[in-house]
Amino acid sequence: MSHDTRYQLLGRGRELETLDRLLRDVRAGHSRVLVLRGEAGIGKSALLEYVAAQAGQATQAGQSTRTGPARQSGQPQPVVRVQVVRTAGVEAESDFAYSALQQLCAPLLAHVDRLPSVQQDALRVAFGLSSGAVPELMLVGMAVLGLFAEAAAASPLVCLVDDAQWLDLMSRLILAFVGRRLDAEAVALIFAERLADGETEGPAGLAGLPDLAVTGLTDADARTLLQEALPGPVDARVRDRIVAETGGNPLALLELPRSRTAAELAFGFGNHGGGPSTAADGGVATRVEDGFGRRVAALPPQTRTLLLVAAVEPVGDAPLLWRALDLLDVGPEAAAPAEAADLITMGAPVRFRHPLVRSAIWRTADATALRAAHRALAEATDADRDPDRRAWHRAHAAVEPDEDVAAALERSADRALARGGRAAAGSFLERATALTPDAQGRAGRALAAAQAYLDAGLPARVPDLLAAAELGELNPLQRGTTARLRAMATHVVNPGIGVVEPLLAAAIQLRDLDPSAARHTCLVAFGAALSTGRNDPNALRRAAEAVRDLPSGDDAPGRIAQGLAAWATEGPVAAITPLEQALRSFTDTKDLPLLWYAANTAAELGDLKALQDITDRAVRFARTTGTLSILPPALTYQAAAVSYAGSFPQAAELLAEAAAAEQTMGLPTYRATKAMVAAHQGHKQDTLDLTESMERDGEQHGLGRLIGLAAYARAVLHNGHGDYPLALQAANRGLEYPDFAVHYCTLSELVEAATRAGEPAVAARACAKLADWSQSGTPWALGTYALADALTGAPKVAEDRYREAIDRFTTGGLDTFATRARLLFGEWLRRQNRRAQARDELRTAHEAALAIGMEAFAERARRELLATGETVRKRTVGAPVLTPQEAQIARLAAAGQSNAEIGAELFLSPRTVEWHLRNVFAKAGISSRRELGAALS
Repeated sequence: MSHDTRYQLLGRGRELETLDRLLRDVRAGHSRVLVLRGEAGIGKSALLEYVAAQAGQATQAGQSTRTGPARQSGQPQPVVRVQVVRTAGVEAESDFAYSALQQLCAPLLAHVDRLPSVQQDALRVAFGLSSGAVPELMLVGMAVLGLFAEAAAASPLVCLVDDAQWLDLMSRLILAFVGRRLDAEAVALIFAERLADGETEGPAGLAGLPDLAVTGLTDADARTLLQEALPGPVDARVRDRIVAETGGNPLALLELPRSRTAAELAFGFGNHGGGPSTAADGGVATRVEDGFGRRVAALPPQTRTLLLVAAVEPVGDAPLLWRALDLLDVGPEAAAPAEAADLITMGAPVRFRHPLVRSAIWRTADATALRAAHRALAEATDADRDPDRRAWHRAHAAVEPDEDVAAALERSADRALARGGRAAAGSFLERATALTPDAQGRAGRALAAAQAYLDAGLPARVPDLLAAAELGELNPLQRGTTARLRAMATHVVNPGIGVVEPLLAAAIQLRDLDPSAARHTCLVAFGAALSTGRNDPNALRRAAEAVRDLPSGDDAPGRIAQGLAAWATEGPVAAITPLEQALRSFTDTKDLPLLWYAANTAAELGDLKALQDITDRAVRFARTTGTLSILPPALTYQAAAVSYAGSFPQAAELLAEAAAAEQTMGLPTYRATKAMVAAHQGHKQDTLDLTESMERDGEQHGLGRLIGLAAYARAVLHNGHGDYPLALQAANRGLEYPDFAVHYCTLSELVEAATRAGEPAVAARACAKLADWSQSGTPWALGTYALADALTGAPKVAEDRYREAIDRFTTGGLDTFATRARLLFGEWLRRQNRRAQARDELRTAHEAALAIGMEAFAERARRELLATGETVRKRTVGAPVLTPQEAQIARLAAAGQSNAEIGAELFLSPRTVEWHLRNVFAKAGISSRRELGAALS
């Protein structure tokens, strides 16, 4: 950090006001998150130092140390002391899983015993403090959230994270997760993230968190700062040019003049006679780095060696640094010139003035000297205490392939995988690949690195590793694995047209070599084929042929693949039995990655109970184990299941939780279920916005399924509002994309729209297709067919079929569809001039629709009631007294769950749960959990 502290905060009134407010909130018991974003040298680190200084001062509650004493109230104010912990990303450490997070949490580990045992174990394994099962990212995130909350119980906690752009992947994802879940723990989490020229946000993970752009100083403040930094009088035109070229960057204003002689300053800055710097100059950060490089080059040789070893050693471990320097015959006296030049502080830990000093040393270092520095650090590193960093330094010191070093890196990759660091494992294995002398061994390590990167969600790194593997002589299994990994990486990046064939080809290659992998690859191909819809009409047939060519398997992947093959080639009716068998096989937690297929199979059969059981089990497993990859789809499918059951507020809560998990993982939000829920609620603009974006993406990426789902949601919306021609148009568009799991639902919307729009022939044809669905025998399918038959059949059978539909839906727990069936029955009764009976059915439908939040259908029922002569006060579904999160917490508490159990399920700290419950008690006018059940009902 800079020693020019008297200049650092010049012109930062806006930023200081924001940070003061943040500290006041934290001292008052609230949690806050902030990302400071700006270019190198703009003052982000100085602002973090300000926070640390202010937090370290004991103040009275409600008082700012910058703005003066708190208002006197006549009562003694409690003294609030704030704890400060900090870490920083280091470029050389970005391949070491959890390195920055462990440094941040180390001072807080005394509180770890207060966490639930499963979280304690996850944190200790992640930090390498004990062995155990590989912890999932979400579970480690919950453990860190709990650790922060427990540490803040005694006094507020401020966590400072500098150079967040260089955080290792696991640390960045977990801290982003914690930042999104902080609420009422009295914890502040402040990041400083460097942006390159033209960037508006840094690496994935922190996007969406509250941020503050830190920009250059005004010209007046820049001149003031520059005047203090200049060594002597300077021509005003030169001063103005410096201000213009630095863009008000404080570090540049302080450092660039130091790299110029008095003559250069007197006759022009940088290049003589030119105008302001251009993009070709490399930007302010590059010129500041160049200035640091010139200052380093002017130092004695041994001092330059000291700086190089310090730059290569990433954590500032002073004893390690001195041991390495001793091996290079560099003594303590070499530090003095570097400290005098204000480039480094040789304390504990060792710290550079600015990260640009470190990067300047790296960039200007001779390759031979750089390898020597790594070699010395490797020899000085204890092989038992820190084998991974020793292996990493040995790898960078190596001049040619070395099996011993490659094997050490492979062992480091195994340790990284045991801690859940898939990206770190990929980095170790990638470097091991380059150092492996044997061609076959090199290929094996390249494939292992590619798999690690694919599992880490980094598919862009896979193709180069596969190309490296193919330079060697691959055996048949390795060739099949290479094809599978290449196809899977392509599928992750672009799941649309073009991925089915490579996936099927890989499955065929693995047919006899790895039948299980072949079946799984074929199943992924089926999913891709279903996603393309009509854009690739032969894809499903080719996938079905491939499935039948594979060795059969009684496991869930095998049975689901066989069921899908029957559906694609023989039709939905022939597929009923194999799909039912596939659902029954979906019982083991190891099959949960196949959740997409199982959930859609349940929907295809119209088996709401199976859908509820599957999604309940998946959500419970994901929450218990912290399996982040499963959680978003599990929550999304559960939201669909509860919406069919008529619980739209709960569906909204689940979708909000799914969106938070997707944001944590850097994934796009899944919109189809959200659009379907909004459509049933009658939220027109939300539904149209969602479906329009779905259609755009579907057209762009060749995802016909997405277009079909958008059309289905619009058909529901327009039927709800009574816009039957539009509903008919939407349903017809949806049926252009014959789709697994949604085709029959779209047919049902078509029947309703067509009968109301005067297209009885269209409705009759759709009804005949729904008769096929009824052969599954589920209440959903039977009720849907009965309703379609009532809408299209003769009046003499219509009443019985309406009543059957209502009964089937009610028995199956499908309250949403039961409400709609009752509404349609009431409308039919009114048209039969049976007004008294119509009023009974319509009144029940109206109240039910209002109760569960189906606003458009409730309004449609109200209009029909008015037509029967009944006066109905127009009502809309009012906003709930409780927020969605409060309602969810209240329901779980009423069911007897403890704060810790609720927190684990909703990814909140127990202290946040307690805070929300206090709000619930206040809003409901109750004082204990025993009263929650009655209050909620």
